[in-house]
Amino acid sequence: MAYNKARAEKEWLEWKNKEETQLRELDVDEDTIQRIHAYDWEMFKAERNYQERHIDLCTFPEIVSEYSSTTPRSVEDFLDNIEDERLYRLLREVDPQTLQMLFLKSLGYTAKEIEQKIGMPETMIHNRISRLRKKYKKDL
Repeated sequence: MAYNKARAEKEWLEWKNKEETQLRELDVDEDTIQRIHAYDWEMFKAERNYQERHIDLCTFPEIVSEYSSTTPRSVEDFLDNIEDERLYRLLREVDPQTLQMLFLKSLGYTAKEIEQKIGMPETMIHNRISRLRKKYKKDL
């Protein structure tokens, strides 16, 4: 599922309000609470910026098995295992939603399960995967 900025901020604010209530009950001074709040807000914004721009890279299960004996857990891990420069360039050109779809597919999710997770119609999932396979094979 795509990152939902508003939902993440709402959840953070709810968590922060509970934490600040507990700090006040423990008689922590207001200045300290405000400094903690400001620090946590900066950390939240940094994480939010990362989540908005983060791309889960993976590819088709049959291609992954050619280049790696383990399932990638992160972008860096996946990229470290790719030896095919054409595959690497192809994945860098793909939009984040398609990459998320490919990542889930490589983990063994069916198109129906992916549809439920990211909200993309099942036929669109099949079409995008098919087009990417053709593009990859064409570049060979």
